[in-house]
Amino acid sequence: MVYNGYFGDALFYFRSMRDIGLIGNKFTFGIVLKTCVGLMDVKKGKQVHGMICEMGLKNDVSIGNALIDMYCKCGCILNACKVFDGMTERDVASWTSIICGFCNVGEIEKALVLFERMKLEGYEPNDFTWNVIIATYARLKDSKKAFGFMERMKKEGFIPDVVAGNAMISGFVQNHQVKEAFDLFREMVVSRICPNQVTIAALLPACGSVGSIQLGREIHGFICRMGFDDNVFIASSLIDMYSKCGSLKDARNVFDKIHCKNVASWNAMIDCYGKCGMVDSSIELFTKMKEQGLHPNEVTFTCILSACSHSGSVEKGLEIFTSMKECYGVEVSTEHYACVVDLFCRAGKIEEAYEFLKAMPIQVTESIAGAFLNGCKIHGRRDLAKLMAEEIMRMQLKGSGGFVTLSNIYAAEGDWEKVGNVRKVMKERNVNKWPGFSWLEKPCEILEGKGEKEVAVGLDI
Repeated sequence: MVYNGYFGDALFYFRSMRDIGLIGNKFTFGIVLKTCVGLMDVKKGKQVHGMICEMGLKNDVSIGNALIDMYCKCGCILNACKVFDGMTERDVASWTSIICGFCNVGEIEKALVLFERMKLEGYEPNDFTWNVIIATYARLKDSKKAFGFMERMKKEGFIPDVVAGNAMISGFVQNHQVKEAFDLFREMVVSRICPNQVTIAALLPACGSVGSIQLGREIHGFICRMGFDDNVFIASSLIDMYSKCGSLKDARNVFDKIHCKNVASWNAMIDCYGKCGMVDSSIELFTKMKEQGLHPNEVTFTCILSACSHSGSVEKGLEIFTSMKECYGVEVSTEHYACVVDLFCRAGKIEEAYEFLKAMPIQVTESIAGAFLNGCKIHGRRDLAKLMAEEIMRMQLKGSGGFVTLSNIYAAEGDWEKVGNVRKVMKERNVNKWPGFSWLEKPCEILEGKGEKEVAVGLDI
């Protein structure tokens, strides 16, 4: 049950066992701890830990490892350390689990101390231990140390494999270090570390994020050579990549070659037409998708509503929005509400957007507020933006978008006191406006530019 994701059911049967007097053994508790991880329920995990101590199993290595893993994955690194320090016997998995725990919370220096201590105590790190450290350096934007650790791995007799490469590439892509990601991809190919479908899944969004059709085609060629083009998920990612690079023709060619299309591939192509403002083509595909017997999901409607927004088709968008629950049984999410707000705002109907906001059965979210404030800024409706300001200041926003737009609106009016108030709230909540990035393509090369964090008060980067 646990391995199929039925965590609640597994816990129910564990309780039933206890109720009829069946205590269970170390294997039982190992599985139950995995259940606690699946539910992200550290409270239940602590209860199971108590039972383990009562049973006298706390000195078992496999149980200790399972406890460390549970506490680390539930974000309780101090509890994991207590278990680790209290173990009378450890193995490589024990050391790797606690190292992984520190890496997951970004404590790379503490992880390295444990790594060196592990070697001093006679435990040889395995491939997974090395990969965890390498991936963490990549995730923390320290490409120099990531490559350095990979070189050290080679010197100590370990051959970096595709897992290590994928870990680094994923870390680079997450941090928008596209050049480093592609440099490593090419190095993997030259070193005969054959990239797999996981590698491709990480790289395609990177091509789309920088709008590099040259890189995208390089990856597409590799996909065809490796025979990955039959994979519907890879094909859907290709469609999305070409869409973000502005090549509708290439996206459609990939779509037409998919033999067994799923909802994701239809959604990707619908979204592609939508981004190009071709709402009629999006709706035509939507109709064909239903004729093929596929049921639209939440993402389908986000794509369709976005298409209506980009083309200014307000009436059609509202018609589709109201049909979601009634005709298709799809629950309306915050993203759908944000799409409708954006739909009104792009069409210049700011007052209608505001009335829609007030009538929503949900609280205003970051994406909804951002869509509305951008509309107010574009169409010069500072009066309505100010009405939203109180809501924005009260919300626990994680992103900077809403705050920056609000600050710019106040700055345009010369209200520097309110600009200062917005900046103060951002500072108190540790919300940062990260610099923008630009990429220029040259043959076989990416040139990266970075915007300054502070240009001028009231100016967007």
